[in-house]
Amino acid sequence: MAKLLRVNMTDLSVRFEEVPEKYALLGGRGLTSSIIYDEVPPLCHPLGPDNKLIIAPGIVSGTKAPTSGRTSFGGKSPLTGGIKESNAGGLSSQKIARLGIKAIIVEGQPREKDRFYVLKVDKDGARLLPADHLKGKGMYETCDLLWKEHGEGVAIIGIGPAGEMRMAAAGICVNDMENTAGRYAGRGGLGAVMGSKGLKAIVIDDRGGPGVEIKNPELFERGIKKLTQASLTHDVTKKGGALNTYGTNVLVNIMNEAGGYPTRNFSSGRFELASQISGETKAEIIRKRNGEGMTGHPCHPGCIIQCSDRWANPDGTFKVSVMEYESVWALGANCGIGDLDKIADLIWLCNDIGVDTIEMGDTLAVAMEAGLLAFGDADTAIRLLNEEVRHGTPLGRILGNGCVFTGRAFGVTRIPAVKGQGMPAYEPRAVKGIGVTYATSTMGADHTAGYTIAPEILGVGGKADPFAVQKADLSRAFQATTAFIDSTGYCLFDAFCVLDIPEGFEGMVESCAGVLGVNWTTQDAVRLGYEIIRKERLFNEAAGFTKAHDRLPDFMTKEPLPPHNTVFDVPPEELDAVYDFSKWPKEVVGEVAA
Repeated sequence: MAKLLRVNMTDLSVRFEEVPEKYALLGGRGLTSSIIYDEVPPLCHPLGPDNKLIIAPGIVSGTKAPTSGRTSFGGKSPLTGGIKESNAGGLSSQKIARLGIKAIIVEGQPREKDRFYVLKVDKDGARLLPADHLKGKGMYETCDLLWKEHGEGVAIIGIGPAGEMRMAAAGICVNDMENTAGRYAGRGGLGAVMGSKGLKAIVIDDRGGPGVEIKNPELFERGIKKLTQASLTHDVTKKGGALNTYGTNVLVNIMNEAGGYPTRNFSSGRFELASQISGETKAEIIRKRNGEGMTGHPCHPGCIIQCSDRWANPDGTFKVSVMEYESVWALGANCGIGDLDKIADLIWLCNDIGVDTIEMGDTLAVAMEAGLLAFGDADTAIRLLNEEVRHGTPLGRILGNGCVFTGRAFGVTRIPAVKGQGMPAYEPRAVKGIGVTYATSTMGADHTAGYTIAPEILGVGGKADPFAVQKADLSRAFQATTAFIDSTGYCLFDAFCVLDIPEGFEGMVESCAGVLGVNWTTQDAVRLGYEIIRKERLFNEAAGFTKAHDRLPDFMTKEPLPPHNTVFDVPPEELDAVYDFSKWPKEVVGEVAA
């Protein structure tokens, strides 16, 4: 029977608890958001003692279900001031689940200021160890040292110097199978929350663990067979398909052609150097260098999509993982940088220092807008990260607290953020549905919260006109379904195949139902998604959020975006309809909509 592991950093105690009945059918985001809703005061300071960091594997994590290694991290965000879930691949989810742990709850703060600890979790229990020797170290060195101390193959969850210094752009790192520090729950500043708890790292050793109980093995097997078949036949997710061949960076040319590829701090929708940083170019360079680089790399064991990569230096030696779409865009086109090796240097620094690549790309672009450095000046950007942010200088702390903080410090008005969080790599003036998601999501500007790019640009799950403004229903449906997928432990990229292949979604739901021993339908799964986002919305409202927070930056409603010269003109009433519970589909959510 799975347990909750509660870690109190004030008295340095750890204890296992029975899982309350109300959490029995939850995992991942559904569980992290529910515990935050139940236990965290909405008005508390995100870096204070009353906030909590929740870490939860998904419902099917730890089983042989394909592509099921996502770990959810939750807390009140120091970046948005609202509820936050951010998830990552890597080794942690499956190992936590195989130890019979449903969630780790980290609460309180050390009485001794600036003291850090390592939480070691294995088959014999959990204990806190001093982390004095790791303080101030980057994540690459931290991962190396912890594998030497605790054995190769253990999962490591950790924070870099930015998290220790409680910078709001700090993320939480998870190591991968090569022990590379590059799998990040980057969004929302949860690395700062972990730092505020005095927790430098968590080591998970699942050897000898009890494993995951599957209550209906026949249903589970039927479900994973359906989902696997869907994944292996869809053009986006199959072996040799778009993601496997080129990685997520395959979207560069697609979005650039659509005029929705944000460039130079969201001043244009096309980047003239896009072809130099595209997924196709990246794959070709990796092939030509013929060294330690590779495409088609899995971010966690059991992944069958394998959209990750490992980038090699010009001499063929390994440099960084992963050169994915968001990071290449944020530190590339958004900053006017068209050199993949320079972008790789910047990604490596973000991974080591422990900051979100999206937030830092937005931040550097805002700093460029302010004149602190020029657009395209990769060398100065590298210096700012390595010399200022890493060491927490006054300028480094400004930059390390994100694009909104930096914009205020330098008097910049073009700040691409919602609820304090920088925007990802899709221009909402050119793709209106993703703008609705940015504006209304409980998570702040976050493409993964409701990826309407699928129908608006890729034609997956149907086709939607990207310039049409009636997108409340589309965004809401994507937000609810995403909340369910984030609860399963499955990778969100499974959404591509399940959107087009109904049997794939049936398989996803059946595999979860098989683990839990329930008779879920796809409608039950969607209903759970709606329950999750409703709970998150209520938390944010209690934290002080209003409809006024569900808006894009003013400049996007006034400045036409080249090349289409459009503004974000979705009416306010359309934005307000997304979380108007009376407009939610009652045939799915029932009384939740009342």
